[in-house]
Amino acid sequence: MTGIWAIVIPAFVKILVIIAVVMTGVAYTTLAERKVSAWMQDRKGPNRAGPFGLLQPVADGIKFFFKEDITPKEAYRPIYLLAPLLTLFPALITFAVIPFGTSVTVAGQTYPLAIAPGMNLGIVYLLAISSMSVYGILLAGWSSGSKYSLMGALRGASQVISYELGIGLAVLSIVLWTGTFDFNAIVADQTGGWGKVWFFIPHFLAFVVFTVSIFAETNRLPFDLPEGESEIVGGYHTEYSGLRFAMFFMGEYANMITASAFVVLLFFGGWNLPFVRYEWFGPLWGGLLSMVVFFSKIAVCLFIFIWVRWTLPRFRYDQLMTLGWRRLFPLAVLNFVLVATWLLLRGRP
Repeated sequence: MTGIWAIVIPAFVKILVIIAVVMTGVAYTTLAERKVSAWMQDRKGPNRAGPFGLLQPVADGIKFFFKEDITPKEAYRPIYLLAPLLTLFPALITFAVIPFGTSVTVAGQTYPLAIAPGMNLGIVYLLAISSMSVYGILLAGWSSGSKYSLMGALRGASQVISYELGIGLAVLSIVLWTGTFDFNAIVADQTGGWGKVWFFIPHFLAFVVFTVSIFAETNRLPFDLPEGESEIVGGYHTEYSGLRFAMFFMGEYANMITASAFVVLLFFGGWNLPFVRYEWFGPLWGGLLSMVVFFSKIAVCLFIFIWVRWTLPRFRYDQLMTLGWRRLFPLAVLNFVLVATWLLLRGRP
């Protein structure tokens, strides 16, 4: 391949692979959630659709596809139809800047394992696009013509605004420490030499603030106040059914995968392992192994998402706001000041 096709075709192939991996991950994360919850509650989970219930996500997808799609009479139809797309698509396009491995060499040609490998502002892009999903929540609640949906949308908007501050300051402390917005450089700064450790150790305070905040950003228990079934029926997606409801569902789990990738890149060394160099395995197998390691770390983070959901009860709304503004935000500011002071004392510009 020469010319523009040498760029377009590999990028197109990587886009298809990532979409397939993410959507498959979304489907089987729903199954994992049901299996893990069954294990924690000492009961059997889905086990009828296929061996060990592995075809349950397929059955769920078929059910949603054939389910009746109802539009409320009081809904504002254009926005009502657009809102699920605004929730799902941002969660998918965030993977454009997420590197999921080192690189692979095929037929003498080296391909970086990222859709947009040369984007030095990957963190800025990821923060900007991931924050757009709240527009889908807000518009869904407003356009549904339901008081329950509107209440859930207002909760979602205020929750995202509150916890974005903690996320931003935690990320800025890492950026200040490394001096870059590039994910590859941040991963490289966590491995490869004496004294270089995964950032969750030296930046433990930022790690705690960031981790708690992404639970709130993804509307997961104990922060699922925008849905709050025991209070406001189903929140912002109360009036949705069929495939549109499934889009909200897929958007939530895709956001979980994106958030897990973010945590892995910032605090757990990305695709690297201690004392392992992928050059030992060759240019092809080393790249594939790095990708397996990266997605394995994401799987561990997803398990923690599920574990927390079935362990902790839902917060009250005043507790949610208190935690965000009076606990996490001051901790994030303190962490940022400590990092800046440490770098100043060391003579870093």
